[in-house]
Amino acid sequence: PQSAMNHSNHVKRRREARMISKAECARSAGISPVTLDRIERGMACRMATKRKITLALGLKISEKNKVFKQ
Repeated sequence: PQSAMNHSNHVKRRREARMISKAECARSAGISPVTLDRIERGMACRMATKRKITLALGLKISEKNKVFKQ
């Protein structure tokens, strides 16, 4: 089994602050709700997925560091 490395991110906090449901955010980002759930729990994801989520949260690509800590 793959170990769950904790990738610190603020996806859930930002999504809830904007009052966006998990399903709505996933649909807007073009990813599955399961994928979004994994990311919110700290699993790793591709850079392209980070970009999609950043945009779905109403931020610019240049602001992705507000959501994802590298």
